[in-house]
Amino acid sequence: MAETEAIEFFNRYTGKVEREQVYGGAWLNWAYGNPLGKLSLELVAKRAFFSRWYGWRMDQAASREKVLRFIKDFGVNPADFADAPEVYQTFNEFFYRKLKPAARPLDTNPDSVVFPADARHLGFQDVSQVDGVFVKGQRFDLPALIGDAALAEKYAKGTLVLSRLCPVDYHRFHFTAAGVPAETKLLNGPLYSVNPIALKQRLAYLWENRRWLTVLESEKFGRVLLLEIGATNVGSAVQTFSAGKAVAKGDEKGYFKFGGSSTITIFEPGRIKLAADLVENSKQCRELYARVGDFMGDQ
Repeated sequence: MAETEAIEFFNRYTGKVEREQVYGGAWLNWAYGNPLGKLSLELVAKRAFFSRWYGWRMDQAASREKVLRFIKDFGVNPADFADAPEVYQTFNEFFYRKLKPAARPLDTNPDSVVFPADARHLGFQDVSQVDGVFVKGQRFDLPALIGDAALAEKYAKGTLVLSRLCPVDYHRFHFTAAGVPAETKLLNGPLYSVNPIALKQRLAYLWENRRWLTVLESEKFGRVLLLEIGATNVGSAVQTFSAGKAVAKGDEKGYFKFGGSSTITIFEPGRIKLAADLVENSKQCRELYARVGDFMGDQ
């Protein structure tokens, strides 16, 4: 099997370009780069039943034995956990674990928006700049992403942040700003991987995959579109907020079950200015690693 393709990102906390330790990287290379792999992808891996089956396995008591090995192999820090590793009865319980509040301090600038998740982020002050970010010639289809051409027109020059969560990350996602969220809308679809290895083959996975759209009415930042993107082994995003009830910046919105996935945050044109390190790295087609609650941009 081919060697796993290297994925590099800029770590805000170390100030260095680092190489990602890709969970299941060899399989990703095979599935998205080998003709037989692509066949298995179309016949099995993208299907909802496959993710349901794998999710079921991660909910079984036998999956508990994977927890300590995963923590060791991927250098996950148990000191951040709200509960001791031994408390989790299944791998899925560990996967969508909660953290101690002090582990993810919230940016206190009243004019800021914060990252919605621990992730590797790409940020674009203008949505039209997304074209060609993974490979030249691929066009970003905003109307398809949000499933509403009229709404998409209002965000055609808006600001977009794509946040990619890896299996090793904390998998709860949070509100980027204060406001009042509407009901979440499900836009159904298949479940391809959203890892860069896959997106270099087909950026359209972002708007073809199953996804969840929530509109957040923010007094300070206008109408903000919040999306969670399903992926292989991520067939469900559990929403834990109450529609119509005001939320504060950094409040929990929900969580993904097993797998790695993405969130997308879209602002109306001219509402925010993205963080300089996010913009600079994105121009180089390189993701920025930053944690939930950290500074993403301001007015």
